[in-house]
Amino acid sequence: MRKPKLHAKVIVLDLDGTIMDSKEAYFEALTTALRIIGKGKIHSRAGMEIPKRLEQGLPIEDLMEGIDAQSFLKTYLEAYYRATATKTKPLPNIPNTLSRLSKKAKLAVITMRHVPGREVLEELERFGLAKYFQQVITALDPCRPKPSPEALIECTRRLGVETHECIIVGDSVVDIRAGKNAGAQTVAVLSGIFSREELETEKPDLILESVSELPDFLE
Repeated sequence: MRKPKLHAKVIVLDLDGTIMDSKEAYFEALTTALRIIGKGKIHSRAGMEIPKRLEQGLPIEDLMEGIDAQSFLKTYLEAYYRATATKTKPLPNIPNTLSRLSKKAKLAVITMRHVPGREVLEELERFGLAKYFQQVITALDPCRPKPSPEALIECTRRLGVETHECIIVGDSVVDIRAGKNAGAQTVAVLSGIFSREELETEKPDLILESVSELPDFLE
């Protein structure tokens, strides 16, 4: 069945797993946190399961063996934000994709990272990507995190458009929920840590292998 063509004035992209490959940073953070804590074991699937649960606000205690989850989590997040400075990189074909998308709509980033927007811009600048984005909103902005629609609503307010005129693109179930809660069009991508089955349950308008396919589905 032919997939629909979408039209938007603004395309809002998630960062980790959508634009940037952050898997190495997740594993670096896990290794660093366990070394600092210096005790206990962790479930073998925790490398990808921890960030997946954190995105959804779900507990991680069952993944811990002899580890205080709260102490681990604080250390893990600090290690992750340090790791993003050196361990993240653009997913394949991202520069060309952003160039194509920027010719069709304004682009913005909404990320759940607890860092200032300037740090995200600096990371994007290292790869020549910052020039494509007109807004960056992080978890430090005064908006409730996804799946709340607040960040998307604030982003569209800054850009002078309505939420229904936007597409939100992400690899997480909370990206799709945030977009639907705001009345935006939604595109899920399989380049991150969530499976097709998990994303299908959210009923996005499109599911793509990666954001590099999106230009072909825009009017």
